[in-house]
Amino acid sequence: MNKTICVFCGSKDGNNLNIIAKAADLGRALAEEGFSIIFGGGRLGLMGSVARAAIESNGRVIGIIPTGLTSREPVQLELTELFLVDDIIERKRLMIEKSDAFLILPGGLGTLDELFEVWTGRQVKAHNKPIIIGNWDGYYDKLLSFLHQADHHGFLNGDHLDGVAILKSVEEMIGTLKTTFAGTNSR
Repeated sequence: MNKTICVFCGSKDGNNLNIIAKAADLGRALAEEGFSIIFGGGRLGLMGSVARAAIESNGRVIGIIPTGLTSREPVQLELTELFLVDDIIERKRLMIEKSDAFLILPGGLGTLDELFEVWTGRQVKAHNKPIIIGNWDGYYDKLLSFLHQADHHGFLNGDHLDGVAILKSVEEMIGTLKTTFAGTNSR
């Protein structure tokens, strides 16, 4: 497919075994479909599950990690490419710049920061790259409900929630990416 997909997700596994399994399924499926992956570079948590499964499926996997995080989040081994950067701001800038689309899986504060960074960027037309939220097992239900409430209260423009795909399965995510990039074969 020759497209690079940025995966934002937790550096921890969380406690839902189904979500952990889906993260590995996603990494495997992305690699099998020929998508390259950019991710946070760590070998732990959901991000580690995505990366390991993609690597095991002979996928192209690029990690970007701030040097200050490498002691807390050990780097995934056997990456196609690794970028060590100075800070989290440079990490996000590179991830956004080098990606053709964004997949947001369950995660914590860092994942939410990354989600809102790319979502706001799309809203203000800094980029027009697809954003897909993996709302696995209803993980993002309350956040999405809050955003609808913010819209209802007049703090969003009414179109902020448009253009972001909210999907519940790996198959839907892969299908959406394939449809989005059908007929394209270069960056």
